Amino acid sequence: MQTVSDLSVISQIPGGQSPEMPSADSFCTQTALVEIRSQHLRFGIHVWKSKSTPVREDPPCNGAPRQMHPRNLTKVSEFILEGVFDNPHLQGLYIVISLCLYLTAILSNSFVIIATVVHPPLHIPMYFFISNLAILDLVGISSVLPKMLENLILGKNTISFEGCVAQLYTFTFSASTELILLTVMSYDRYLAICQPLHYVTMMSKGTRISLMTGVWGIGTVNSLTNTLLVAQLDFCGPNLVQNFLCEIPSVLALSCSSTYLTEIMVYMADIILGMGNFLLVILSYCLIIITILKIQGSAGKWKAFSTCSSHLAVVGLFYSTVIYTYIQPTSTPLEKKNKTVSIMYTLVTPTLNPLIYSLRNKVIKAVFWKIVTFHKTN
Repeated sequence: MQTVSDLSVISQIPGGQSPEMPSADSFCTQTALVEIRSQHLRFGIHVWKSKSTPVREDPPCNGAPRQMHPRNLTKVSEFILEGVFDNPHLQGLYIVISLCLYLTAILSNSFVIIATVVHPPLHIPMYFFISNLAILDLVGISSVLPKMLENLILGKNTISFEGCVAQLYTFTFSASTELILLTVMSYDRYLAICQPLHYVTMMSKGTRISLMTGVWGIGTVNSLTNTLLVAQLDFCGPNLVQNFLCEIPSVLALSCSSTYLTEIMVYMADIILGMGNFLLVILSYCLIIITILKIQGSAGKWKAFSTCSSHLAVVGLFYSTVIYTYIQPTSTPLEKKNKTVSIMYTLVTPTLNPLIYSLRNKVIKAVFWKIVTFHKTN
């Protein structure tokens, strides 16, 4: 049934033909105009009404045979990713830089995990959480770098639909789980500085395991829910992802079906996980700063602050990039500056996190030199 807006468009067709009894040629023109008119926007996503219309048969246009329009449009089988780097003449340099970043992230995070496991002095709550952060960094960077290196080496920018969904799930899982873990780590620093006498009992081994079970569980449920919602959407073209990886905002912009429910769930996750955890981190550090200011003597204040400075640097680096990217609506095009931000929290942050904790930590540096000396002796 034609709506009032549709009839108003048809009535403007030149030639004075009645919309009730159109000719074959004017029918094709009217159909095109009505379809253009019926395009509407919901949260920046184009949704075509003809997507959900039943099968209909058009009259012949200019002598052409009758065309049958199926209910569902052709689905996209693969996506095209925008390259990370714009200059194709420096592709060799880009491959070397990406490979160095990946190897650095793999080696440094693996060292943190191994050192935490094999070195008894590191069997304390803070390093337990740091080792879990290193695992998440490995998962996050491994979901992006291998595919990006493959495309750079082979000179292509494609990813299958299944591969895009898998990358979206893995990356969303690592990012959302890391958000919650950073909050737990700030709570750990709060107990260590503000409740030092009760820290050992309050952060026991059972408590640490329970906290990490909750962290990984919430991250899994969040990423699985959002990924399933994205996977059930229809993608019928275009298939150009305006980023070098499949993440929720850039993939949602390509859907040709309604994304209302998916975007509501994504925004809820952003508010609860993003802003909620950010406020809890801010609250923890406000209490930490108040406690530090009450300490007598500058040496005691500096010692207390140094125990949480590394975590504070990691929190600032992570939240500044994530919030800047995800606070924008999906209709906002991902410009070059947004791609730079994506590079920061997908490639640079997982590489810098273990270095930040290692360079400012005497215990981890001592373990590193002990391992190096042991290998030289053997």
